[in-house]
Amino acid sequence: MAGKQSSAEKRHRQSEDRRIRNKAVKSAVRTSAKKFVVSARKKDAGEAEAALKDMIKKIDSAAQKGIIKRNTAARKKSRMQRLYNSIKTAQ
Repeated sequence: MAGKQSSAEKRHRQSEDRRIRNKAVKSAVRTSAKKFVVSARKKDAGEAEAALKDMIKKIDSAAQKGIIKRNTAARKKSRMQRLYNSIKTAQ
Protein backbone atom coordinates (compact mmCIF):
# COMPACT_ATOMS: atom_id res chain seq x y z
CA MET A 1 0.00 0.00 0.00
CA ALA A 2 1.01 3.63 -0.29
CA GLY A 3 3.12 5.40 2.30
CA LYS A 4 2.01 7.99 4.84
CA GLN A 5 0.18 10.38 2.53
CA SER A 6 -3.56 10.19 3.03
CA SER A 7 -4.35 11.17 -0.57
CA ALA A 8 -2.26 8.27 -1.85
CA GLU A 9 -3.94 5.91 0.59
CA LYS A 10 -7.37 7.07 -0.55
CA ARG A 11 -6.37 6.68 -4.19
CA HIS A 12 -5.19 3.16 -3.46
CA ARG A 13 -8.48 2.27 -1.73
CA GLN A 14 -10.48 3.67 -4.65
CA SER A 15 -8.47 1.82 -7.25
CA GLU A 16 -8.80 -1.42 -5.30
CA ASP A 17 -12.59 -1.01 -5.06
CA ARG A 18 -12.79 -0.31 -8.79
CA ARG A 19 -10.58 -3.28 -9.61
CA ILE A 20 -12.84 -5.63 -7.68
CA ARG A 21 -15.99 -4.15 -9.26
CA ASN A 22 -14.50 -4.36 -12.77
CA LYS A 23 -13.42 -7.94 -12.13
CA ALA A 24 -16.98 -8.89 -11.20
CA VAL A 25 -18.39 -7.31 -14.37
CA LYS A 26 -15.82 -9.04 -16.59
CA SER A 27 -16.56 -12.33 -14.90
CA ALA A 28 -20.30 -11.86 -15.50
CA VAL A 29 -19.63 -11.19 -19.19
CA ARG A 30 -17.54 -14.35 -19.50
CA THR A 31 -20.15 -16.42 -17.66
CA SER A 32 -22.99 -15.19 -19.85
CA ALA A 33 -20.91 -15.86 -22.98
CA LYS A 34 -20.22 -19.39 -21.81
CA LYS A 35 -23.92 -19.98 -21.11
CA PHE A 36 -24.69 -18.87 -24.66
CA VAL A 37 -22.05 -21.12 -26.20
CA VAL A 38 -23.29 -24.12 -24.20
CA SER A 39 -26.88 -23.54 -25.29
CA ALA A 40 -25.72 -23.01 -28.88
CA ARG A 41 -23.86 -26.31 -28.88
CA LYS A 42 -27.04 -28.01 -27.70
CA LYS A 43 -28.68 -26.46 -30.78
CA ASP A 44 -31.52 -25.08 -28.66
CA ALA A 45 -32.48 -21.91 -30.54
CA GLY A 46 -34.91 -20.59 -27.92
CA GLU A 47 -32.50 -20.94 -25.03
CA ALA A 48 -29.65 -19.63 -27.17
CA GLU A 49 -31.63 -16.53 -28.13
CA ALA A 50 -32.38 -15.72 -24.49
CA ALA A 51 -28.74 -16.28 -23.53
CA LEU A 52 -27.59 -14.12 -26.46
CA LYS A 53 -29.81 -11.22 -25.41
CA ASP A 54 -28.53 -11.44 -21.82
CA MET A 55 -24.92 -11.61 -22.99
CA ILE A 56 -25.31 -8.62 -25.33
CA LYS A 57 -26.84 -6.59 -22.51
CA LYS A 58 -23.92 -7.38 -20.21
CA ILE A 59 -21.32 -6.68 -22.89
CA ASP A 60 -22.90 -3.34 -23.77
CA SER A 61 -23.04 -2.39 -20.10
CA ALA A 62 -19.37 -3.26 -19.59
CA ALA A 63 -18.37 -1.31 -22.71
CA GLN A 64 -20.37 1.72 -21.63
CA LYS A 65 -18.64 1.69 -18.25
CA GLY A 66 -15.25 1.46 -19.94
CA ILE A 67 -14.44 -1.93 -18.44
CA ILE A 68 -13.95 -3.44 -21.88
CA LYS A 69 -13.18 -1.50 -25.04
CA ARG A 70 -15.89 -0.72 -27.58
CA ASN A 71 -14.20 -2.67 -30.36
CA THR A 72 -13.77 -5.68 -28.10
CA ALA A 73 -17.46 -5.55 -27.25
CA ALA A 74 -18.41 -5.29 -30.92
CA ARG A 75 -16.14 -8.20 -31.82
CA LYS A 76 -17.58 -10.46 -29.11
CA LYS A 77 -21.15 -9.60 -30.06
CA SER A 78 -20.44 -10.16 -33.74
CA ARG A 79 -18.90 -13.59 -33.19
CA MET A 80 -21.73 -14.72 -30.95
CA GLN A 81 -24.36 -13.40 -33.35
CA ARG A 82 -22.69 -15.31 -36.17
CA LEU A 83 -22.84 -18.49 -34.08
CA TYR A 84 -26.52 -17.86 -33.35
CA ASN A 85 -27.25 -17.26 -37.04
CA SER A 86 -25.60 -20.57 -37.96
CA ILE A 87 -27.92 -22.35 -35.50
CA LYS A 88 -30.98 -20.60 -36.91
CA THR A 89 -30.14 -21.50 -40.51
CA ALA A 90 -29.42 -25.12 -39.59
CA GLN A 91 -32.94 -25.57 -38.24
